[in-house]
Amino acid sequence: MFPGSSRIGAGEMKKIVLAITGATGAVYALEFLKICQGLELEVHGLLSEAGAQVLGLELGMSRTDLDPYVAKWHDVHDFAAPMSSGSSDFSGMAVLPCTMGSLAAIANGVCGNLIHRAADVMLKERRPLVLAVRETPLNRTHLANMLQAHEAGAIICPPMPALYHRPRSIEEMARQYAGRVAGLLGIEVEGLARWQGLPPEHEA
Repeated sequence: MFPGSSRIGAGEMKKIVLAITGATGAVYALEFLKICQGLELEVHGLLSEAGAQVLGLELGMSRTDLDPYVAKWHDVHDFAAPMSSGSSDFSGMAVLPCTMGSLAAIANGVCGNLIHRAADVMLKERRPLVLAVRETPLNRTHLANMLQAHEAGAIICPPMPALYHRPRSIEEMARQYAGRVAGLLGIEVEGLARWQGLPPEHEA
């Protein structure tokens, strides 16, 4: 946990930022939003132009399809939005998925849009920032930027879903990963599959 951060408890309504950029993996963002819907949590959304394109390509959805899960959408070019200031009361942020371009901007403090600025605020205020970076293979610049973002305080969490719980669908696999992202933001998720050790029939 970061200094000043707290777990989300019963009866509390906390606000987080979800930024969706143009990397593949829109299903992770959708499952994350579904998880958050049943919690005492207010999600404010940021959707880049490329993120909107990928959302349509991969899920056949537009921003309006996500409206039931989002308290408010903010224009990614609106630097006057609440999350652009450290005095705002957002408790954390996830960039899910996170492009290498977004990673580079965040790692180097270049605020080209509200996604970058909101992430910069999270870092300077020592609040949880989860970057679901997505690219393969990784070149030296990608790796250096991940290290730099990590050293600044970000949590680097690539979409690498666990398979030990034997997911039966892409959605189930994505939900498990999204639940891990939620946990990194201090959000308690009930029913999340957790490693309990080898079952008796597989023990040596």
